[in-house]
Amino acid sequence: MSPSPDHSAALHPASLHHPAGTAARGPYAVDIDPARAGWAYSALRVLTLRPGGVHSFASGDSEWTVLPLSGACSVRVDGGIFELRGRASVFDGVTDFAYVPRDAHAQIASGAGGRFALAGARCGRRLPARYGPAPEVPVETRGSGDRAREVRNFASADAFDCDRLIAVEVVTPGGHWSSYPPHKHDEHLPGAESVLEEIYYYEVQGPHGLAYQRISPSRPGGADLLAEVRDGDAVLVPDGWHGPSIAQPGHDLYYLNVMAGPGTEREWKIRFHPEYAEGYA
Repeated sequence: MSPSPDHSAALHPASLHHPAGTAARGPYAVDIDPARAGWAYSALRVLTLRPGGVHSFASGDSEWTVLPLSGACSVRVDGGIFELRGRASVFDGVTDFAYVPRDAHAQIASGAGGRFALAGARCGRRLPARYGPAPEVPVETRGSGDRAREVRNFASADAFDCDRLIAVEVVTPGGHWSSYPPHKHDEHLPGAESVLEEIYYYEVQGPHGLAYQRISPSRPGGADLLAEVRDGDAVLVPDGWHGPSIAQPGHDLYYLNVMAGPGTEREWKIRFHPEYAEGYA
Protein backbone atom coordinates (compact mmCIF):
# COMPACT_ATOMS: atom_id res chain seq x y z
CA MET A 1 0.00 0.00 0.00
CA SER A 2 1.92 3.06 -1.19
CA PRO A 3 -0.20 5.91 -2.57
CA SER A 4 1.62 9.13 -3.41
CA PRO A 5 2.25 11.42 -0.44
CA ASP A 6 -0.49 13.89 -1.46
CA HIS A 7 -3.14 11.23 -2.18
CA SER A 8 -5.03 11.82 1.07
CA ALA A 9 -5.10 15.58 0.74
CA ALA A 10 -6.53 15.35 -2.79
CA LEU A 11 -9.67 13.57 -1.58
CA HIS A 12 -12.61 15.37 -0.02
CA PRO A 13 -15.52 13.88 1.93
CA ALA A 14 -19.02 14.82 0.82
CA SER A 15 -19.90 15.72 4.42
CA LEU A 16 -17.56 16.97 7.12
CA HIS A 17 -20.05 17.02 10.01
CA HIS A 18 -21.88 13.84 11.03
CA PRO A 19 -24.44 14.60 13.78
CA ALA A 20 -25.17 11.81 16.25
CA GLY A 21 -26.96 8.93 14.56
CA THR A 22 -26.22 9.93 10.98
CA ALA A 23 -23.07 7.78 10.74
CA ALA A 24 -24.65 4.74 12.42
CA ARG A 25 -24.43 1.39 10.64
CA GLY A 26 -25.15 -2.12 11.82
CA PRO A 27 -24.13 -2.53 15.47
CA TYR A 28 -22.21 0.75 15.53
CA ALA A 29 -23.53 4.14 16.64
CA VAL A 30 -20.71 5.61 14.54
CA ASP A 31 -19.10 3.74 11.64
CA ILE A 32 -16.79 5.87 9.53
CA ASP A 33 -14.47 3.84 7.34
CA PRO A 34 -12.19 5.19 4.60
CA ALA A 35 -14.80 4.50 1.91
CA ARG A 36 -17.49 6.47 3.76
CA ALA A 37 -15.06 9.27 4.58
CA GLY A 38 -13.74 9.51 1.03
CA TRP A 39 -10.12 9.08 1.95
CA ALA A 40 -7.53 6.31 2.37
CA TYR A 41 -6.69 5.43 5.99
CA SER A 42 -8.48 6.70 9.11
CA ALA A 43 -11.54 4.96 10.60
CA LEU A 44 -13.73 5.15 13.70
CA ARG A 45 -16.44 2.94 15.15
CA VAL A 46 -18.42 3.43 18.37
CA LEU A 47 -20.00 0.31 19.82
CA THR A 48 -22.66 0.08 22.53
CA LEU A 49 -23.03 -3.25 24.36
CA ARG A 50 -25.88 -4.13 26.69
CA PRO A 51 -25.07 -6.07 29.89
CA GLY A 52 -23.74 -9.44 28.85
CA GLY A 53 -23.28 -8.22 25.28
CA VAL A 54 -20.71 -9.69 22.92
CA HIS A 55 -19.48 -8.31 19.60
CA SER A 56 -17.08 -9.98 17.16
CA PHE A 57 -15.32 -8.29 14.26
CA ALA A 58 -12.61 -8.94 11.71
CA SER A 59 -9.90 -6.29 11.67
CA GLY A 60 -9.30 -6.75 7.94
CA ASP A 61 -6.61 -4.51 6.48
CA SER A 62 -6.66 -2.15 9.47
CA GLU A 63 -5.18 -1.95 12.97
CA TRP A 64 -7.52 -0.92 15.80
CA THR A 65 -7.48 0.20 19.40
CA VAL A 66 -10.43 -0.77 21.60
CA LEU A 67 -10.93 2.18 23.97
CA PRO A 68 -13.63 2.11 26.67
CA LEU A 69 -15.72 5.30 26.67
CA SER A 70 -17.84 4.03 29.53
CA GLY A 71 -17.82 0.64 31.21
CA ALA A 72 -15.42 -2.30 31.20
CA CYS A 73 -14.91 -5.16 28.74
CA SER A 74 -12.71 -8.05 27.74
CA VAL A 75 -11.04 -8.22 24.33
CA ARG A 76 -10.19 -11.64 22.95
CA VAL A 77 -7.70 -11.63 20.06
CA ASP A 78 -4.89 -13.86 18.77
CA GLY A 79 -5.56 -16.47 21.45
CA GLY A 80 -5.25 -14.06 24.37
CA ILE A 81 -7.69 -12.06 26.48
CA PHE A 82 -7.18 -8.48 27.63
CA GLU A 83 -9.34 -7.37 30.55
CA LEU A 84 -10.07 -3.65 30.30
CA ARG A 85 -11.15 -2.01 33.56
CA GLY A 86 -12.42 1.00 31.63
CA ARG A 87 -14.06 3.96 33.36
CA ALA A 88 -17.45 5.40 34.23
CA SER A 89 -17.23 8.08 31.53
CA VAL A 90 -14.71 9.87 29.36
CA PHE A 91 -14.63 12.67 31.96
CA ASP A 92 -13.34 10.30 34.66
CA GLY A 93 -9.71 10.16 33.56
CA VAL A 94 -7.60 7.87 31.43
CA THR A 95 -8.48 4.28 30.65
CA ASP A 96 -6.65 1.15 29.66
CA PHE A 97 -7.11 -0.11 26.09
CA ALA A 98 -6.28 -2.96 23.75
CA TYR A 99 -4.52 -3.04 20.38
CA VAL A 100 -5.96 -5.33 17.70
CA PRO A 101 -3.67 -5.96 14.70
CA ARG A 102 -4.74 -6.26 11.08
CA ASP A 103 -5.78 -9.69 9.74
CA ALA A 104 -7.24 -10.74 13.10
CA HIS A 105 -10.57 -11.79 14.55
CA ALA A 106 -11.49 -10.06 17.81
CA GLN A 107 -14.31 -10.36 20.31
CA ILE A 108 -15.44 -7.67 22.75
CA ALA A 109 -17.58 -8.77 25.72
CA SER A 110 -18.97 -6.67 28.55
CA GLY A 111 -20.63 -8.09 31.65
CA ALA A 112 -22.17 -4.79 32.80
CA GLY A 113 -22.43 -3.20 29.36
CA GLY A 114 -20.76 -0.07 28.07
CA ARG A 115 -19.66 2.01 25.12
CA PHE A 116 -16.41 1.42 23.31
CA ALA A 117 -14.54 3.33 20.61
CA LEU A 118 -12.64 1.46 17.92
CA ALA A 119 -10.05 3.80 16.43
CA GLY A 120 -8.60 2.34 13.25
CA ALA A 121 -6.20 2.86 10.37
CA ARG A 122 -5.44 0.92 7.21
CA CYS A 123 -1.91 -0.33 7.54
CA GLY A 124 0.70 -2.59 6.02
CA ARG A 125 2.50 -4.21 8.99
CA ARG A 126 0.91 -6.70 11.35
CA LEU A 127 2.09 -5.89 14.88
CA PRO A 128 1.39 -8.01 17.99
CA ALA A 129 -1.88 -7.69 19.88
CA ARG A 130 -1.15 -5.79 23.10
CA TYR A 131 -2.61 -4.30 26.27
CA GLY A 132 -2.21 -0.59 27.04
CA PRO A 133 -2.26 0.03 30.83
CA ALA A 134 -3.90 3.25 32.01
CA PRO A 135 -0.95 4.26 34.26
CA GLU A 136 1.34 4.28 31.21
CA VAL A 137 -0.79 6.76 29.23
CA PRO A 138 1.09 10.10 29.06
CA VAL A 139 -1.13 13.02 30.10
CA GLU A 140 -0.21 16.63 29.38
CA THR A 141 -1.74 20.05 29.91
CA ARG A 142 -1.56 21.92 26.62
CA GLY A 143 -1.98 25.68 26.41
CA SER A 144 -2.67 28.08 29.30
CA GLY A 145 -5.46 30.19 30.74
CA ASP A 146 -8.72 29.76 28.86
CA ARG A 147 -6.82 27.76 26.22
CA ALA A 148 -5.69 25.06 28.65
CA ARG A 149 -6.89 21.48 28.06
CA GLU A 150 -5.88 17.95 29.00
CA VAL A 151 -4.41 15.70 26.33
CA ARG A 152 -4.28 11.93 26.92
CA ASN A 153 -1.69 10.54 24.52
CA PHE A 154 -2.71 6.89 24.71
CA ALA A 155 -1.74 6.07 21.11
CA SER A 156 0.30 9.09 20.09
CA ALA A 157 3.23 8.58 17.75
CA ASP A 158 5.76 8.60 20.58
CA ALA A 159 3.74 6.78 23.27
CA PHE A 160 2.44 3.53 21.77
CA ASP A 161 3.66 1.51 18.80
CA CYS A 162 1.28 1.24 15.84
CA ASP A 163 1.94 1.00 12.12
CA ARG A 164 -0.05 4.07 10.99
CA LEU A 165 -2.64 4.85 13.65
CA ILE A 166 -2.29 7.92 15.88
CA ALA A 167 -5.03 8.53 18.46
CA VAL A 168 -5.37 10.84 21.46
CA GLU A 169 -8.12 12.09 23.77
CA VAL A 170 -8.64 15.75 24.66
CA VAL A 171 -10.76 17.16 27.50
CA THR A 172 -11.50 20.88 27.31
CA PRO A 173 -12.97 22.61 30.39
CA GLY A 174 -16.23 24.47 29.87
CA GLY A 175 -15.64 27.95 28.48
CA HIS A 176 -12.19 27.07 27.10
CA TRP A 177 -10.89 26.88 23.54
CA SER A 178 -8.84 23.89 22.37
CA SER A 179 -7.47 22.63 19.07
CA TYR A 180 -6.02 26.11 19.16
CA PRO A 181 -4.27 27.97 17.65
CA PRO A 182 -5.56 26.73 14.25
CA HIS A 183 -3.14 24.28 12.74
CA LYS A 184 -2.97 21.86 9.85
CA HIS A 185 -1.33 18.66 8.64
CA ASP A 186 -2.23 18.34 4.94
CA GLU A 187 1.15 18.74 3.22
CA HIS A 188 4.27 16.61 3.19
CA LEU A 189 7.06 18.89 4.40
CA PRO A 190 9.87 16.80 5.93
CA GLY A 191 10.49 17.74 9.53
CA ALA A 192 7.73 20.37 9.52
CA GLU A 193 4.38 18.87 8.49
CA SER A 194 2.92 15.43 7.82
CA VAL A 195 -0.19 14.42 5.88
CA LEU A 196 -2.82 13.03 8.27
CA GLU A 197 -6.54 12.41 7.80
CA GLU A 198 -8.31 13.20 11.07
CA ILE A 199 -11.61 12.31 12.74
CA TYR A 200 -12.99 14.14 15.76
CA TYR A 201 -15.56 12.30 17.91
CA TYR A 202 -17.26 14.42 20.60
CA GLU A 203 -18.92 13.96 23.95
CA VAL A 204 -20.23 16.89 26.01
CA GLN A 205 -20.69 16.77 29.77
CA GLY A 206 -24.14 17.50 31.13
CA PRO A 207 -27.57 17.77 29.52
CA HIS A 208 -28.07 20.19 26.60
CA GLY A 209 -24.32 20.74 26.27
CA LEU A 210 -22.82 21.83 22.98
CA ALA A 211 -19.57 23.00 21.42
CA TYR A 212 -18.37 24.57 18.18
CA GLN A 213 -15.80 23.30 15.70
CA ARG A 214 -14.11 25.41 13.04
CA ILE A 215 -12.18 24.26 9.98
CA SER A 216 -10.97 26.92 7.55
CA PRO A 217 -9.49 26.35 4.08
CA SER A 218 -5.74 26.07 3.64
CA ARG A 219 -6.13 26.01 -0.15
CA PRO A 220 -8.77 27.09 -2.68
CA GLY A 221 -11.76 24.78 -2.41
CA GLY A 222 -10.47 23.20 0.80
CA ALA A 223 -12.39 22.09 3.87
CA ASP A 224 -14.56 24.85 5.36
CA LEU A 225 -16.82 24.24 8.37
CA LEU A 226 -18.34 26.00 11.34
CA ALA A 227 -20.47 23.42 13.15
CA GLU A 228 -22.39 23.23 16.40
CA VAL A 229 -21.42 19.81 17.73
CA ARG A 230 -23.16 17.79 20.41
CA ASP A 231 -22.79 14.49 22.22
CA GLY A 232 -22.05 11.68 19.75
CA ASP A 233 -21.22 13.89 16.76
CA ALA A 234 -18.19 13.36 14.52
CA VAL A 235 -16.29 15.75 12.24
CA LEU A 236 -13.90 14.82 9.44
CA VAL A 237 -10.77 16.86 8.73
CA PRO A 238 -9.35 15.91 5.32
CA ASP A 239 -7.33 19.14 5.09
CA GLY A 240 -7.39 22.73 6.25
CA TRP A 241 -6.68 24.78 9.35
CA HIS A 242 -8.64 23.15 12.17
CA GLY A 243 -9.52 24.91 15.38
CA PRO A 244 -10.74 26.22 17.57
CA SER A 245 -12.91 23.67 19.33
CA ILE A 246 -14.99 25.80 21.71
CA ALA A 247 -16.58 24.33 24.85
CA GLN A 248 -19.81 25.83 26.16
CA PRO A 249 -19.39 27.38 29.64
CA GLY A 250 -20.43 24.89 32.29
CA HIS A 251 -20.04 21.90 29.95
CA ASP A 252 -16.67 20.17 29.60
CA LEU A 253 -15.92 18.95 26.09
CA TYR A 254 -14.31 15.63 25.20
CA TYR A 255 -13.06 14.60 21.80
CA LEU A 256 -11.23 11.58 20.48
CA ASN A 257 -8.83 12.34 17.63
CA VAL A 258 -8.09 9.53 15.16
CA MET A 259 -5.36 10.15 12.58
CA ALA A 260 -3.46 8.27 9.92
CA GLY A 261 -1.76 9.09 6.64
CA PRO A 262 0.47 7.92 3.82
CA GLY A 263 3.85 9.01 5.18
CA THR A 264 6.67 6.51 5.48
CA GLU A 265 7.19 7.74 9.06
CA ARG A 266 4.42 7.61 11.67
CA GLU A 267 4.62 11.15 12.98
CA TRP A 268 2.44 14.06 14.04
CA LYS A 269 3.95 17.16 12.48
CA ILE A 270 1.77 20.27 12.34
CA ARG A 271 2.04 23.87 11.18
CA PHE A 272 0.23 26.67 12.96
CA HIS A 273 -1.73 29.26 11.05
CA PRO A 274 0.65 32.14 10.21
CA GLU A 275 -1.49 34.58 12.23
CA TYR A 276 -0.71 32.58 15.39
CA ALA A 277 3.06 32.29 15.40
CA GLU A 278 3.16 31.83 19.19
CA GLY A 279 1.86 28.27 18.89
CA TYR A 280 0.56 26.68 22.09
CA ALA A 281 0.72 29.72 24.37
